[in-house]
Parts: sequence; C-alpha cells; structure tokens
Amino acid sequence: MSLDTVVEDIRDDARARADKLHAEGERRAEEIVSEAETDAEGIIAEAEQDVEQEIEQEREQRLSSAKLEAKQARLEARREALQDVREQAKTAVADLDGSEREELTRTLLDAAATEFTDAETVEVYGRADDAELLESILDEYDGFELAGETECLGGVVVEAEGSRIRVNNTFDSVLDEVWEEHLKTISEELFEER
Repeated sequence: MSLDTVVEDIRDDARARADKLHAEGERRAEEIVSEAETDAEGIIAEAEQDVEQEIEQEREQRLSSAKLEAKQARLEARREALQDVREQAKTAVADLDGSEREELTRTLLDAAATEFTDAETVEVYGRADDAELLESILDEYDGFELAGETECLGGVVVEAEGSRIRVNNTFDSVLDEVWEEHLKTISEELFEER
C-alpha cells in the first residue's frame, strides 16, 4: 500500500466522519429548532390566554365599577327624593294653622304634662310664632308658664324647675319619629317597590 493510498483512506475516513458529524449536527439543529418552535408556540398560546384573561378581568372590573356607579347614582337620587318629600312634609307641618294647629299643640302639651304632675312650676317653650296660642292654652294648666321660645316647627318643649326631665313634644320630634317608623313604607310608595 502506497502512502497515497493511506492518505486517501485517512481522508475518506475523515470525510466520512465529518459527513457523519455534519449530519448529526444538522439533525440535532433540526431537533433544537423544532423544540424551540414547539416552545414558542406554547409560549404564544399561554401569552394569548393570559391576555384574554386580563381582558376579561378588565371588562368584569369595568362592568362591576359601572354597575356600582349606577347603583350609587340611583341611591343618591332616591335619597334626594326622600329628602325632598321630608322637606315638603316639614313645610306642610310648619304651615298648619287655626284649629288644627291648636288641637295638635294641645295634644302634645297634654302628653308632656303627664310627666310633671308633682311639679309646682313647669316651663313651656315653643315656636315664637305660637306664643299667643301657647299663652291661651297654658291658661288652662296650673303652674305651667311660657318660658321662652325654641327653634321648631311647632309643639312644645316642657321642663320643670329642679327636674331632670325634659320632654320634647315638638312637631319636629313627632315628624322625626313618624319618618323613621314609616321610612320603608314611604320609600316603597315613592319608588313602587312592592
């Protein structure tokens, strides 16, 4: 065997090994590319799913926020409507006059007087505009005197000297009590919630 033949055999063997390594490298590169493409597809799918979830969450949050704002606006409108009705009731009560005002004032004074049966002097306070009415009613009560005025729609505030009892029987206090007691019914009537 000649040296040329040995060199040629080594070269052939080296080429075969190189071809084999090259083929193995290409096969491995194709595997890596294929794995990378599969991973990329998974990452893209996961990212798309995450984006869809974020979009859905944002939509739900905005919808929930809009519903809450609408509910708050509705509640505020109802509160304002109830406040208007209450103001109208206060005006109607303040505008009572004549025998109706006298009858209500007497009833409230009678109810308060039961708390002061043992008192010698009982002080009565009322609305400034009702002073004349109160004076005429108090003439019928022994020991009761008009002691001054109080800011109210009408009615009386009664107290006795040396007593810890103070009875607030003003139109305001009665209106407040009736309002609280019947607020649900008033609301149902106003907003037809039956």
